Amino acid sequence: MLQRVLRMAVAVTVVVLAVIPDSMVGRLGGTAARALEAAEECAPRDTEVKARYPITGYWLIPRADACLTRRLVEAIHGVGADTLITFGPRLMLAGVDAEGRVTGESAADFAGCVEDGLTCYQAAEATGREIRSVYTYTASEHFGPGLLRCPGLDRRVVNGGRVYYRLMLGDSCEASSYDLLLVTADGDGLGHMIAEAAAQGMRVFPGLPVPPREEVKTWLPDLAHLPVLNAFTERVVADYRQRYGDSGVLGGLYQSFELAMRDRLDDDPIIALYEAQHEVVARTWPGQTIMVSPFWDARRGRGFPPERAERGFDEIAATRAGAPMVIAIQDGRGVGKVPVHGADEADAPVDPRLEPVTGPVTNRQAYYGSVRDYVDAAARRVRPGVELWVNVEVFEPTPVQGECGRADPLPLRGRTTKARVDRQVAAAGPHPTKIISYGWDPFLTCRDHPSAPSLADELAANGQQPVVVHAAPAERNGVAGVTVEGHHLRGGTLRFTYHRAGTGPVTVEAPQEWHEPRGGRESAWAPFTPENPDPARPWVTISAVNGAGHAATSGYAMGL
Repeated sequence: MLQRVLRMAVAVTVVVLAVIPDSMVGRLGGTAARALEAAEECAPRDTEVKARYPITGYWLIPRADACLTRRLVEAIHGVGADTLITFGPRLMLAGVDAEGRVTGESAADFAGCVEDGLTCYQAAEATGREIRSVYTYTASEHFGPGLLRCPGLDRRVVNGGRVYYRLMLGDSCEASSYDLLLVTADGDGLGHMIAEAAAQGMRVFPGLPVPPREEVKTWLPDLAHLPVLNAFTERVVADYRQRYGDSGVLGGLYQSFELAMRDRLDDDPIIALYEAQHEVVARTWPGQTIMVSPFWDARRGRGFPPERAERGFDEIAATRAGAPMVIAIQDGRGVGKVPVHGADEADAPVDPRLEPVTGPVTNRQAYYGSVRDYVDAAARRVRPGVELWVNVEVFEPTPVQGECGRADPLPLRGRTTKARVDRQVAAAGPHPTKIISYGWDPFLTCRDHPSAPSLADELAANGQQPVVVHAAPAERNGVAGVTVEGHHLRGGTLRFTYHRAGTGPVTVEAPQEWHEPRGGRESAWAPFTPENPDPARPWVTISAVNGAGHAATSGYAMGL
């Protein structure tokens, strides 16, 4: 996968060198400023936007290589995105052997954590304070001084080219007992990402620390570790605020522990985690945005109907502790939990790529509703202080022969097409204020064979194709017609395809006679009156050709 990423990165054409003002470098803080210095040895930065596709944010894995990070960020910026999101690492409860060495799956990462001949655990013991428990945390960033709170107890250690942090988490710096948290980083991937994002005028949402999972119910957080998680979260957020608070490069903080967006039990542990950790964020950095990306499941027999998603939206929003919140809902199409289809396709067979999940049945037989039904339900619950985004999953549930995708971690996932992604953007409808996507690599960067275009290449080449997200009958100056809303609509024509009674399908093309930008989308109107429509097929499919000659890859089904 990394080789595919490198091929895509090398293929990016360098156009112009962006210069970051000295004032911005100062506002970024020490580690990001050092990341900028490291990136000076890379090829010049390309700031050209080649296409403005409607997806404007992507999950990206931080890389220790500053030059690879530059290529990845400029490629994402090149298709019109302005937002990057990362997952937060997980706290791990650790053991220590008789020699003071960390044991278990994190042992190799902390073998070099040595202070003046003592392991970091032994050095912590030498402070004379009781150590209650030991935790490890493997990060992809170099933290700043805000992480170190207690002189003599907290320490930054550099050994063998790797950075470690020894943190003593207690009630105060004078407490008699502490939880020991050992943090390591083998590079400053997040610092490189933030530096490149700042240079491109983008925002980053770093992931908040994630708690250990329950041993039996592994999909749940183990709340026994909540005091340690909260103490560490407070230090991380304070450090971010100290280093980036004046720059605006951090758009918010991402809550990495996922949950299903449905009504929850009163004692739900994930909601309890959200309430506790979000309170820490709101208190430590007032006004900073918290982003959550829940999922839903429309499968009959396993999932839940749209009305339960409404109640789930309310419960998530209630955890924000007064902070601004973004709820970026996973659309579910990539994993096959929610279909993408129009209102006229409820009784049509499921998409062949969904059959491994549902079997050969119709959409109505397999699912409670479509992505549009669930987004509409969530949109009814939006309130002040809470913003609705949609996170489109740009992959297929399973790969097919000869197709690239994700091999690690399991399960295997296949790559999809731009036309399928267009349908997902359309299904998100007019409600979300932003559309983001999981994830950039490998799903947009992999290639079926070395000379084949990646999905990112297709977005760059065809990102100006129109996408209709909504349509409704409307009169203008006494003339019947249709107003559509979407992306890249300006100029050109609207195409209306419907069934005429006794005749069959007909297509009518009408020029746009009105156009207006509307936030991040556009609206257009064209005259249209269906002639003797077939009452058994009361739908019209609307697509667009814009003034530049680009045609939509799919249409929007409007009831007649």
